Amino acid sequence: MSSFVSTGTTSTTTAEPVTNNGFWPDIEPSEFRDTHRLDGTITAVRIEGALLAAMATVNRTLRDWQTKQVDAGYATVDAVPVPIWQAPGVFDALYRRAVFSTAHASLVERYRDYDATASTRDRGDLNEYTGESYRRDAAWAISEIEGRPHSTVELI
Repeated sequence: MSSFVSTGTTSTTTAEPVTNNGFWPDIEPSEFRDTHRLDGTITAVRIEGALLAAMATVNRTLRDWQTKQVDAGYATVDAVPVPIWQAPGVFDALYRRAVFSTAHASLVERYRDYDATASTRDRGDLNEYTGESYRRDAAWAISEIEGRPHSTVELI
């Protein structure tokens, strides 16, 4: 008896960094692949597209915070003073987490039907949960940058 088990491919092409707006850091696709354990199954072009779209989303969400920092005289996120209770480089790390998580959520949703067997299609709700988990991580990272709580509670 023999069986074929696909483990993806470890061959990944090194893509150029995705250029950002000057305030936020450029994003390295290879760092995203390593951090989120994505192999060569996902093409470099798709990775770049997901990262670019994620950067656009996160940058739009943080535009007011960025404007306040620039108006205060900080040209880049690295120049923004970190609160005393935070570690150096926390804004950069949280930004990358927000971008990486947003991009990964997008990729998970696109690869939902990738498996050739019916087993994972029948468990599609697990992939939806995974995508939502990544979106939650991105939202929490953005909240941390802005100094807001992770949730808002209102009385109806």
